[in-house]
Amino acid sequence: MLREIGDLFSSLTTDFEVRVVVLGGRGRTFCAGADRKPPVKEQELPTPESDRERRWLSQLGRRACRAIEECEVLTVARVHGHAVGGGCCLALSCDFRVAAEDAVFRVPEVDLGVPLTWAATPRLLYEIGAARTREVLLLCEEIDAKKALDWGMVHRTVAAEELDACVDELAKRLADKPEMAVYMTKTQLRGYALLASLGDVTETDADLINVATRSESAQGLFAMPNKKK
Repeated sequence: MLREIGDLFSSLTTDFEVRVVVLGGRGRTFCAGADRKPPVKEQELPTPESDRERRWLSQLGRRACRAIEECEVLTVARVHGHAVGGGCCLALSCDFRVAAEDAVFRVPEVDLGVPLTWAATPRLLYEIGAARTREVLLLCEEIDAKKALDWGMVHRTVAAEELDACVDELAKRLADKPEMAVYMTKTQLRGYALLASLGDVTETDADLINVATRSESAQGLFAMPNKKK
């Protein structure tokens, strides 16, 4: 899925008919993060042939978020239910975020014994500031839609039954803006934002989590299987 998300948003850069893209989730939730139901069948997981391939696979989430962030069309996250862990990272990568009033955000990684990766820490710092980022990452508490709005994690909150209408209205307003002015403004934002200088730093996210998953306190949630010879 992460590979497909990355490929899709990268391809939109050259799809000049598209002006706005809405990223949402089906079912009861936007994205509940990694599946922690044991056991995960080994044949369902990637089996890297080398450490280099293992590192590449471990950065799929980072690449997906960067593809969303660097997409040259406007992006809107439609958040309902839960946005947990990687789901929160995907939402944060969008230009705009609209949440249902019953939406819940949470970053539980530290409680699981690993750091937050996918380059999401600098995104949080940029969007909500250092003090609130510490609270999100280190306390691992649920953040309801009202607090998310107050903190700047989302741009709008509406009743659940009004979510689609609100997202559609925002997407239409954005799509009606002068195309080149929007495109050049996104270029400015990428150039001026703190995120523009973090590419090399966030490449080490996957290395940090590989170290953390080998510790006694980690739950082994993200461990990659070794290829059997």
